[in-house]
Amino acid sequence: MDSIFFAFALTLIAGLSTGLGGLFTLFWKKPNAKFLSIILGFSAGVMIYVSFVEILYEARIQLVENLGEKLGLWVTTASFFGGVLLIAIIDKLIPTIDNPHESRTIEEAAYCDFGPNSGKLLRTGIFTALAIAIHNFPEGLASFTSAIKHPTLGIAIAIAIAIHNIPEGISVSVPVYCATGSKKKAFVLSLLSGLSEPLGAIIGYLILYPFLNDIISGIVFAAVAGIMVFISLDELLLTAEEYGEHHLSIFGLVIGMLVMAVSVLLFV
Repeated sequence: MDSIFFAFALTLIAGLSTGLGGLFTLFWKKPNAKFLSIILGFSAGVMIYVSFVEILYEARIQLVENLGEKLGLWVTTASFFGGVLLIAIIDKLIPTIDNPHESRTIEEAAYCDFGPNSGKLLRTGIFTALAIAIHNFPEGLASFTSAIKHPTLGIAIAIAIAIHNIPEGISVSVPVYCATGSKKKAFVLSLLSGLSEPLGAIIGYLILYPFLNDIISGIVFAAVAGIMVFISLDELLLTAEEYGEHHLSIFGLVIGMLVMAVSVLLFV
């Protein structure tokens, strides 16, 4: 039970980190483009590093040990690209204007209009929150299952997801604040959008835990790696380029990889 509570706590912290993004509206009237560019690049670096160096590596070990080298490598590869396909389909089904994985300029993200367009902005914020909830659901399942089987890997995944969720919280809170003028509503909605991650953890526990073994967890790990790499390339780096200078986003990317590498070493 201790491992289950620990896994759920990690998932809850990662999910509620969207609220940290929402806190920016309490202090900023307009987000700084260069700062956001660095943060987005940093988040991409964290997710790409942990996906290839930790998650996919662990998935390959588990699947090869249980299925043999040839079949294990094939299943690892298929699961990775299956995760890419899954998140790509989810992105495709969500309208562009409501999709947090579609890049927007800083003017679009931070422009406030308390007049006739307020209703449209509020709708954008609400649908963005719903879209983020959909994206966060499999992330919650991933962080929960990984933390049960491998606590160290679970911590690394939770850190990566938590950092990734901060810009998503901003993408929810800014349009809600601009539509309503209420920083409290903007913060609360951004915080609530992350609750689908612990929800994913609960459903993962109820459905998968009785059947959880090295093969299932290996498939889940590889799929999560694919999801995180896709999000990093399709959302974070692309948006970082839109927000600021190319070199700032790459600088953030490298720093994110370095911080993740050091964090993993500290937990070994």
